[in-house]
Amino acid sequence: MSGTVRFEKWHHRIDTAENALIFPDGCRDVLVVREQGKREKVLLTDLDFQPRIAELAAGTHITGFRLRPGGVVEDEVLQAIERDCERVEDILGNALDETNDLDDVIVALTLPQSTVERASKQAGVSVRTLQRRFREQGLPPPEYWRLLARARRAAGLLATEVPLVEIAAVCGFSDQAHMTRDLRRWFGRSPAQLGRDPDSLSLLSQPALGNWIGEQISTR
Repeated sequence: MSGTVRFEKWHHRIDTAENALIFPDGCRDVLVVREQGKREKVLLTDLDFQPRIAELAAGTHITGFRLRPGGVVEDEVLQAIERDCERVEDILGNALDETNDLDDVIVALTLPQSTVERASKQAGVSVRTLQRRFREQGLPPPEYWRLLARARRAAGLLATEVPLVEIAAVCGFSDQAHMTRDLRRWFGRSPAQLGRDPDSLSLLSQPALGNWIGEQISTR
């Protein structure tokens, strides 16, 4: 993952109050939030383990910077951005390491049929050492990345004509029922429900864990 795009910039303007659905995607976002009559706020989102609703006030304008999967920034960086929001891209670009010893591990965990054991062997360390490295960087354990990537990969195929039972097999689930349980866990909906919801499928197709690329994220 060396040399990868370190963050993706996006914008969202709220004309009327809305409840925005957020799905787990393996990424944190640095948010510069501008509300009418208020001072700019700089926030860092958490990594999600289940879907959630974000309540957004009318007239809010958000400029977001989605960090690459597993990317982290320190509090001092957020404070520097808050002091000079016009330089956020420069500040983030300087703060984020171009390489991280877990970047390639996270990519390996997103691959079909991946296992934590295989990823740790590829990294040349034991499973326990790999788990410790994730803890030291304040990240969820390796299994989080593997399971979320598998669920996102399956969700990405729901807009196709591929039967659900085949999607389950291709993505490494034991059967269709297993896939249904996992998608409900991560996204709060069954495969059939997600497949009938173009807005949700669009959210799940944005650059994040399993499909991180250098393309611009569309308005959320």
